This record gives sequence, C-alpha cells and structure tokens, in this order.
Amino acid sequence: MVWTLIALPIVGILVGLPVFLTLMVSVLATLAFILNMPSTMLHQTIFGSISSYTLLAIPFFIFAGELMGRGGISRRIIDWVLALVGRTPGAIGMVAVGTSSIYGAISGSSPATVASVGRQLYPEMVRAGYGVPFTLGLINAGGAISIVIPPSINFILYGAVAEQSIVSLFTAGILPGLLLSGMLALAVLAYAWHKNIREGAEFSLANVALATRRAFWSLLTPIIVLGSIYGGIVSPTEAGGIACVYALFVTVLIHRDLTLREVLDIAGNSALLTAQIMIIVAAAGIFSWILTISGFQNTLVSYVSDLQLQPWMILLAINALLLLIGCFIDPTSAVLTLTPLLLPIVQHLGVNPIHFGVIMTVNLSIGMYTPPFGLNLFVTQAVLKARTVDIYHGVWPFVGLQVIALLLITYIPWFAMALLQ
Repeated sequence: MVWTLIALPIVGILVGLPVFLTLMVSVLATLAFILNMPSTMLHQTIFGSISSYTLLAIPFFIFAGELMGRGGISRRIIDWVLALVGRTPGAIGMVAVGTSSIYGAISGSSPATVASVGRQLYPEMVRAGYGVPFTLGLINAGGAISIVIPPSINFILYGAVAEQSIVSLFTAGILPGLLLSGMLALAVLAYAWHKNIREGAEFSLANVALATRRAFWSLLTPIIVLGSIYGGIVSPTEAGGIACVYALFVTVLIHRDLTLREVLDIAGNSALLTAQIMIIVAAAGIFSWILTISGFQNTLVSYVSDLQLQPWMILLAINALLLLIGCFIDPTSAVLTLTPLLLPIVQHLGVNPIHFGVIMTVNLSIGMYTPPFGLNLFVTQAVLKARTVDIYHGVWPFVGLQVIALLLITYIPWFAMALLQ
C-alpha cells in the first residue's frame, strides 16, 4: 500500500502531473490492486467531498478579492498607510508591509498582493535607496502574509478537511499574521537606519484625513467581513457573500473603477479559479477516504510513535517537510493532500488541530516565495521584469526571518491560541 499512497503521488508530482490527477491515479491504483471496494463508492465520495456548505465561501471570497484587486484599491491603501507613517525611517518599506497586510485581509491572495503592491511600490522603493534585492525580497515576503491573515482560503480548506471551526482558524491566524508583519517592519527599520534612508512626507493630520477619506470604503471591507463573523452575525460563508456585494458596491458604484464588462470578466476568471480548486478538493476527498478505510493513517501514527522521538523533533521534521513541499506545489494542493496524513500524527502528540492549521498555513506561506519554485517568485518576475538572481538574492534573508517566526508559532502555542481563550 505504501507504493500506491506514498511513492506514486511523489512520482506523479516529480514528473509534473497535475495534483488532482496524481491523487486520482493513486486512488485508482489502490482500489485496483489492494482494496476490493465497489466502484460506486468513488462517485459518492467525490460528490460528498465538494457538497459542503463551508466550501461555498471559496468562490465568494475569490470573487470579492478579484474585484477589490482590480478596482484600484491598492493605491488608496498605500496612500493611507504612507500618510500615517510620515517620515518614519524606512517609511516606504513600512508602507509595503502595512499595505500587504491590509490588502491581504481584503484579497486573501498572495500572488495578487505581490503583483498589486509590487507594481505600485517597487519603483518608489528603488528610487528611495532600497537595494533591488531587498525590495524584491520584502515585496515577496509581505505578499506571503496574505494567506495567514484572515479571511484566508487556506484556513477554509483546512477547516473543511480537518473538520475544524473556520471562525476559530480565522481568529487563530490574527496574532501569527501580525507577528510576521511586525518582524518584516523591524527588518525594514533596521535596514533604513543602516542605509540612512529618509523618505516620505512629514506627518500631517490633514494628509491623514484626506487619505482616510479616499481609502474609507476600501478600509471598511475587512472590518465589515471579519466584524460580522466575529460578532456572530453571519457564518464565514455568508460573510463571503456579503464581501461580494460590498466589493461590487465599492468598485462599481462608489469608486467607479470597473465597468460591467470588466466585472463579467472578473466573474469568469473567478469561476475558473474556483473550478481549479474544487477539482483538487474532490480528488483530495477521495484520497483522504482511501487513507481512512485502508487504515494507513493509523499505521503511519504507529510508525512515528515507534520511533520514540520527542514531540519537538517530530514537529521540526513536519515543518521541514512542509517548507520543502511548499517550494514545489501550491498551498491549496498541499493543504488538501497533507492534512489527512499529518493531522493524526500531531493529534497523537497532543497538538491542537487549530494550532496545527496555523503552523501548516505559515509554512506554506513561506514556501510561496522560497526558491526554486515558489509561486510568488514567478509572479514577481513576470510583473516587475526582475532578474532571477536578484529575486533569489533578495528573498533568502526574509525566508530566514520568517522561519524564526514559524518556530515561535510552532513551539509557543500562545501565538495561535491566545485569542481563542
């Protein structure tokens, strides 16, 4: 069974097969050669995997994020954050961190954040005296925070697979997201002091008021969405629907940045992206079912237990595995594929499933910009026309910095669980 459920998926990914196809081939091989199950179970399990009220939140948040991303929101947020920081050392770098965090809470998409914020701030940061590698690294690291700060599609997917509360996962992601942002802000401050960079305009209440007025409707988005969830008014799925309606209202009627044709184009792109995610969800659902009925999960837990390793060692090994996998496959596929395998192990160690959801998401966020195949690296190269050597040179210090944050989140559960107590 090991060769169909472990070796075959690894080979499939290495040869470049789509993740959903790799999972389905593994399932079919297991049913054909090892397990004797009726073929009708495949259809029932596949449709059961995607027939979930929770998963309805995914197309809603994707569509809302695409609307806000294409609607000129990023420039308004950048101007607002710049007005707040004034002439603080490293002002534009701080703006990049702050804007990425806020924009991430709006779009929930790491590549979209990198593309939008990078397009706006990359030229300004280079002109202000930040080195090209540092600027590229900061934009990539800032964009990666988008999948940690709620509302996060990765948390929705993890919650669906692990059968955990989406609201609890959103809440657990707040402090880790702020920790990652804070460490980036400190790095910017230290770099600016070292390079003696002084940029930005003097702080002025009039400038803050003007920027706030321009960004007001945009800044209300995460407040409305998250406030309605944490206030117990709506579920995450309903909040996604509210986000869509509000995004349409702001981008089409208030800011008038989008036409009806552009909205329809965005809707089509969102539907395509949703379909790509849901086909992976369906394949991962049948793969998880095979793992359960075959007893493979219990065998894996027993094997790890027999190694007699300390819990911190096993968590360290899992972190290393997730960081490595995050370099090669996207977070959506990684969450859906690995959660059924790893969750029983960490539960055996006594790790809270909500805490592990945060650990997994932070790991995969770092993988989004870790060479050689982090998705954000390709987005940066395509949007900013940057050299690969500059991108790689710039991201490594930030990878190291966020790995430190990852270790703090892993071994100090307070960061993930404090707001849930």
